[in-house]
Amino acid sequence: MRIRAVRPAELPLLQDIERAAGLCFADIGMPEIAADEPPALDELGRHQEAGLAWVATDEADAPVAYLIADRVDGALHVEQVSVHPAHARRGIGRSLLDHLADRARAEGATALTLTTFAEVPWNAPYYARCGFAPLADSALTPGLREIRAHEAALGLDRWPRLCMRRAL
Repeated sequence: MRIRAVRPAELPLLQDIERAAGLCFADIGMPEIAADEPPALDELGRHQEAGLAWVATDEADAPVAYLIADRVDGALHVEQVSVHPAHARRGIGRSLLDHLADRARAEGATALTLTTFAEVPWNAPYYARCGFAPLADSALTPGLREIRAHEAALGLDRWPRLCMRRAL
């Protein structure tokens, strides 16, 4: 597996990975999440142009997973990390997170942050195994509060959500 920057022509492939990865939410009673459309091409392109989009590739250099990030309040914020189910449970997501951590350190950031579903096994419990810790609402930065408000407006708070932080 190799991690590299996303190429513009690969942006539709990221959407395909996201759709495939999202299907497992239907199995745990979250069909709305399973049916949710992936980020639009212009949004993915914004991350790619900012240098904040990476793919993990197979031996043929085809993307099998991706991570996009933003800069939020001095940290790099994981906007999305998705692994195609055919390549899951091989450490690819963790490798992408570690790659982002290296990038964050190089930029002088002191943490990675993310928001996630608290009770989905491959969400908060997984991120905890990757070194992320839950943040109390009182510890949220202005940017994280804004992200959570946007998520709430989208209806994601129907299921318990939380912010997490990984110190670097």
